Amino acid sequence: MKATPVVKTWYSLRYGVIPDDWWIEYCAGQQLKRLVVADINTTSAIFDMMRRGQKVGIQIILGVEIRSENTVHYTLICQTWAGFGNMNQWLSYHLHTGSVFPHRAPVLEGVIAVYPLRSDWFFAPDAHEYIGITPVDLHRIATSPWRYHPHKLIAWPVMLFRHKRDYNAHRLLRAIDHNCLLSKLPAEAQASPELRVLSTEELRATYQTFPQLVTQQEKVLDSCCFHYTFGQMQNKQIFTTDAEGDWHLLQRITEEGLVRRYGRETPELRSRLQKEYDIILQKGFVSYYLIAWDIVRYATHRGFFHVGRGSGANSMVAYCMGITDVDPIELDLYFERFINLYRENPPDFDLDFSWRDRDEVLHYIFQKHGTNHTALLAAVNTFQYRAVVRELGKVFGLPKAEIDRLAEGEISSQNLDHISRLVIHYSQYLHDYPNHLTLHAGGVLVSEKPIYWYSPTFVPPKGLPATMFDMYIAEDIGLYKFDILSQRGLGHIRDAVEIIQTNRGQNIDIHDIPAFKKDPEISKMLRQGRTMGAFYVESPAMRQLLKKMGCTDYLSLVAASSIIRPGVARSGMMKEYIRRYRCPEARRDAHPILYDIMPDTFGVMVYQEDVIKVAHYYAGLTLAEADVLRRGMSGKYRSKEEFERVKNRFFENCRLKGYPDQEAAEIWRQIESFAGYSFAKGHSASFAVESYQSLYLRAHYPLEFMCAVINNFGGFYSTEMYIHEARMLGADVQAPCINHSQELSTIRGHTLWLGLGLIKSLEHNLIQRIVHQRTKHGSYRSVEDFVRRVSPGIEQLKILIKAGCFRCTGLDKKELYWQAHALLAGEKVAHQQPALFEEQKVDFQLPPLITEPIEDAYDQMELLGFPLCSPFEIADGLPDTLLRAADIPEHLGQMVEFYGYLVTIKPTRTIKGERMYFGTWIDIDGHWVDSVHFPQVAIAHPFRGKGIYRLIGKVCEEYGVYTLEVSQMHKLGLKPKPDVH
Repeated sequence: MKATPVVKTWYSLRYGVIPDDWWIEYCAGQQLKRLVVADINTTSAIFDMMRRGQKVGIQIILGVEIRSENTVHYTLICQTWAGFGNMNQWLSYHLHTGSVFPHRAPVLEGVIAVYPLRSDWFFAPDAHEYIGITPVDLHRIATSPWRYHPHKLIAWPVMLFRHKRDYNAHRLLRAIDHNCLLSKLPAEAQASPELRVLSTEELRATYQTFPQLVTQQEKVLDSCCFHYTFGQMQNKQIFTTDAEGDWHLLQRITEEGLVRRYGRETPELRSRLQKEYDIILQKGFVSYYLIAWDIVRYATHRGFFHVGRGSGANSMVAYCMGITDVDPIELDLYFERFINLYRENPPDFDLDFSWRDRDEVLHYIFQKHGTNHTALLAAVNTFQYRAVVRELGKVFGLPKAEIDRLAEGEISSQNLDHISRLVIHYSQYLHDYPNHLTLHAGGVLVSEKPIYWYSPTFVPPKGLPATMFDMYIAEDIGLYKFDILSQRGLGHIRDAVEIIQTNRGQNIDIHDIPAFKKDPEISKMLRQGRTMGAFYVESPAMRQLLKKMGCTDYLSLVAASSIIRPGVARSGMMKEYIRRYRCPEARRDAHPILYDIMPDTFGVMVYQEDVIKVAHYYAGLTLAEADVLRRGMSGKYRSKEEFERVKNRFFENCRLKGYPDQEAAEIWRQIESFAGYSFAKGHSASFAVESYQSLYLRAHYPLEFMCAVINNFGGFYSTEMYIHEARMLGADVQAPCINHSQELSTIRGHTLWLGLGLIKSLEHNLIQRIVHQRTKHGSYRSVEDFVRRVSPGIEQLKILIKAGCFRCTGLDKKELYWQAHALLAGEKVAHQQPALFEEQKVDFQLPPLITEPIEDAYDQMELLGFPLCSPFEIADGLPDTLLRAADIPEHLGQMVEFYGYLVTIKPTRTIKGERMYFGTWIDIDGHWVDSVHFPQVAIAHPFRGKGIYRLIGKVCEEYGVYTLEVSQMHKLGLKPKPDVH
């Protein structure tokens, strides 16, 4: 007879050290048939361990150790699923409210409480309470009052450590959690080293003198009965009142959308629609579609823009319902990529909203479906190498300089002392250990049963409850998420439409995608790579790709949105795609079978679907097996055994088909190097639709569009560069002004007034008072008038003056500083109501004071982060004649000297792992130049922050795109600021 182990996994965050899957292997090896899993205040490991355990016949007993800091109160063990739900709800209450856990366990139906043996004795008359006796407690039974109540004692072999290294790692994690030196870690904060993993024989021997403890543990655990059927949908099943009502509603919405989207029905459309209907019904996804439709309907009613993307864009039903704006018929997207009868893992809808609108959409979902059935999805943040090096460096008391050096990871362990080697050793040991729970980027669950049936919930800063498991567990247990995501690209579009209505009085139908696809101005912009500010197509790499391709249409942009991904580029397929796109005769080089499978991409794998196509048609795998390959390579398929089986089948089938081994290996290499980073075609198509919306606004309303981009504070580039682009597009850019600026930037005619919110250290409440007083009582006539009406403090007033906000008064900054100090120096100005009568204005007699333009530039760099003049005007050491971007093609193959203002850099690594960079610059006229910095040059001539640089390099060209291969680079200084006496 042997006791059942009680274990913690590494999901006992910053405490447990043994991976959850290791415990299943341990049980199988020790021929144990059950295991008590009781992590600290969490159930994160439960379902994954149940899934693994059921495969090998091991029963997982569900439990939670309730602990407050270093004090263990009790362990709650669930007897039934109802008990699990009760326990989860009770635990959630305390996690939500932050209330202290009671010292006595709650009385919950289907839940048993096991207390540690400790000195503060109490009698437990209730049947649900027991005292757990660990191996280290056995010698204490004889002196404990509990010896008189032996029926309350059960074996409780807690196991935490496999070896000394585990124990050391545990102590380090505890020190990290306590933010203290390892030498200062309190004894009560760490577990006893005696709580080690025991073999079956050791377990039997440990309790052999107290067999009744094991017998009573078996009796208690025999009352716990659990089994879970994984893979069955647990989402909300009914959207209306019954299944029939749901089905009629989905059909009605879809049929109405069919007419709206396509104008008239054709046999092809009806056949596709019927196929989707059948699969949606058979797989039970009717309510899932309706919930997504309802979310979009609410957002549309509120005037929010959205993009439905991901593999959901492969669904014609979703397109007709308005969930997506991608026509799967036009793009030949097959529905099986989203849902098919063989696919075990669930699909999900990715719904993007503006970053300003997303929270309201989330609150609507919770309100609509109830907090008992709705939760955000957690994600597990793990220790990554550099972060854990820094944590351990602090724990060991290393100086910051040494920690920084270790974190770089490019030093030999032979040059390290003992402590530093320990830091490196345990950093590698703890790498990828769970660190803390965070939130999935957008995952939301809507369940049929209460969410507590599956998990306790905690409340992250967003204020909405979240599960304690991640997306992979959610998939396993049949909770198929909705991804409610935010992005600033939609904010650009929404705000631009509103600004256009305000500035020009025009209402824009931003959803007229068919018209946008035919717009010649958009085609021209794509071909020339003039896409800055447009969602997903504005990066230097994307602009170069568009120019290399000569991209002019929607379908080409869809392909570009996918081949820009790292996997396609790394495999060499991006370069090959461009070659075949530009040169039709190059398409003859394609493998005949692959060209036949993928004629639209000239035999080059571009999309995730291409992995499935090649695996299915080339290697003869089933669609289900092909999808295993796709998911396995993207990191979303966790069964390594299944993946290896399918991989072997791939090569076996290729041999049976008579393909040369070398050819099959090359096809596999292309699949492997590309699949993990590729997009679904529908995903790329969704991005391309949003790109077209941005490009339409940029083409026809450039100033309003750039103003919207600036106000959303996001994109590939800095605010400075979007302001620069607005100026290049014809805007008269004005610094913030007390009489013209709002909190955000505004456009009036061709004048772009920068917002007061761009000024660093300017208080939000002051900005609101400035705008409110101006709106209510008119423009400010002087500094004195401003101070009387707005009541700023002296420091805030000086910030406004320094930023040039009072230039509308006609006075020089230095005069304004005199006035400010005369009005406010030494005073604490209270917020007050405007005076009923104006007091007599004080006249100042000052000598002439002049602020030089370069002083304004320095002030702007301090308060805005960049100058509003050309950066070339304040650079020191520029030659009289400069090479322009327009002149670079004339010097192809030659070494040139170029002076450029740094826009952005992109670090990357060569095949050998060496660091190199791509740079982007503007010339003195404001036009773009791109550069390449190979490893040796990158080391010898490093980037030193923003500014003007002198570059020497060779002009190179590929498909009409010119770059500078840099061999030397030096940063110029700034002209000195005039002395102020």
